[in-house]
Amino acid sequence: MSLVLVPSMTQYLESRQSLVHFHDRPHALLIMLGPQDLLHWDLVPIAVLILIIAIPFLYDSPKSAIRYHGCYVVYIATVSITAFGSIPLFCLNPLNVKNILFISKILKHVTKLIGITWELRNGEILAEERGAVIVANHQSMIDILGMFNIWEVMDKCAAVAKKEIFYFWPFGLAAWLGGVVYIDRLNGPKAHEQIDKAAKLSVTHKVKLWIFPEGTRNDDGDNMLPFKRGAFKVAIGCQVPIIPVVFSPYYFINHKKRYFGQGKIIITALPPISTEGLTMDDIDDVMARTRKVMVEAQEAVCKEVRSTLPSNYINFD
Repeated sequence: MSLVLVPSMTQYLESRQSLVHFHDRPHALLIMLGPQDLLHWDLVPIAVLILIIAIPFLYDSPKSAIRYHGCYVVYIATVSITAFGSIPLFCLNPLNVKNILFISKILKHVTKLIGITWELRNGEILAEERGAVIVANHQSMIDILGMFNIWEVMDKCAAVAKKEIFYFWPFGLAAWLGGVVYIDRLNGPKAHEQIDKAAKLSVTHKVKLWIFPEGTRNDDGDNMLPFKRGAFKVAIGCQVPIIPVVFSPYYFINHKKRYFGQGKIIITALPPISTEGLTMDDIDDVMARTRKVMVEAQEAVCKEVRSTLPSNYINFD
């Protein structure tokens, strides 16, 4: 059965005359639309975007799998759309770390849509203009939203990420144009070359390098994975301080049970650890000291978060 759309007045009038001959086309279904019935296909993308944004609110029960997936759809969709729109602008000044500031001012509001708030503690440590290596625990892809929320405080900051993220276009391309340093972890010599380029940024332009020393996401917010040496090698090589940063656990998200509630994440910047006068022989020592203070801070903030939860809170771990 064929479907005939009649969107104009001329076709509308002609179609009414064709009714006389409708018996000659028994398998055709004729839908006649007047000017007041026009289908505005240009509004479809806007309608889809509104629907995506509305998903977390239409299904506001934290136990709803629809809300769980909807929050991630909102996150990925808004990041992708913003990245796509930013690429032409970033091409005017490619690889400038200041570019990410533009995206961060937009994307930091995404967390309001999915019910997450952020609290930054000791922000003055991150605000000081200096080259440094920031090392942070990595629990979720949502950590990036936390970074966007504090990017204005850090100002000049370049994230170091695995090369595979580059291929998640348009975000990967926009991030590269915004100064993100991609590392090929499977190619040692190439990775060292890429790290050296990042190190020069830290020294010559007072750029803070953001590195996740665990090397991968760790869903266990109560513990940290062993650290890798790369971040500490850069800090010692450049003789810049290490700034530990700890994210509190995402107690309101459970991937196994498709649970996505609302809550607050505390981002704590810890006192800088100096690398002045240290050599490559000190990597293991400074790495152990850094991890120790981060684990202690993580344990403290975990206790604090749990103490603020209501008595009827259900632990979905």
